[in-house]
Amino acid sequence: MNLEPQNAPAWLRPAVESADTDAADTLSLARAMRRAMTVLQEPRQAAVLVLFSGSAEGSARALPDDADVLLTQRASSMRQHRGQVAFPGGAVDPGDQGPVDTALREACEETGVRREDVVPLAVMPKLFVPPSRFDVTPVLGYWRNPAEVRVVNTGETERVVRVPLSELLDPANRFMVRRTGYQSPAFQVDGMLVWGLTGGILHGIFKNAGWELDWDQNDVRDLEQALAALGMTL
Repeated sequence: MNLEPQNAPAWLRPAVESADTDAADTLSLARAMRRAMTVLQEPRQAAVLVLFSGSAEGSARALPDDADVLLTQRASSMRQHRGQVAFPGGAVDPGDQGPVDTALREACEETGVRREDVVPLAVMPKLFVPPSRFDVTPVLGYWRNPAEVRVVNTGETERVVRVPLSELLDPANRFMVRRTGYQSPAFQVDGMLVWGLTGGILHGIFKNAGWELDWDQNDVRDLEQALAALGMTL
């Protein structure tokens, strides 16, 4: 599928225009790790769909009240990244026609999103995920006709939810999480902790699009404790 940046609503255009900008320090680190680790082995390829919805009305300076983003929570039975909050997405299949096709196919398979309702807007730079050795391409999209979503495959996904951007941008819901050798922007919303690659992508989009509100980046919490407070584990 072709990208259609010209069809982004005005409020989403700053995110589209900055899609090729380094999203956050954590993502710059991911790229550095990729360069170091792929000397020995080529990474596997994957794509995720960063799917925003909201009224087409508004301006580049004001998000609509109904703006949200689609997130999933991975099944606790998964071998890798179990229970983590993520964008819909997954590994490239041999028949996929590029990362946009992969992201849309996976979103349909995981959440029931209809491909024809999504306007692909931009492809962000690849990000390396060391534990799974995936090179992940985020695809930015606009959901022009939002419909009901659901958990399609319980073996892969436990939850599918549309999270309001107002909640993600609320400084009261933002902090940093830290584990040995690792630190990431995080969001605590709707009983979930959004961190890691997903948290870094959201942080980068919000910052580069000019949506971010001042929040306490010196509030650094232990990752395992932050997860345990919500009944989640690594």
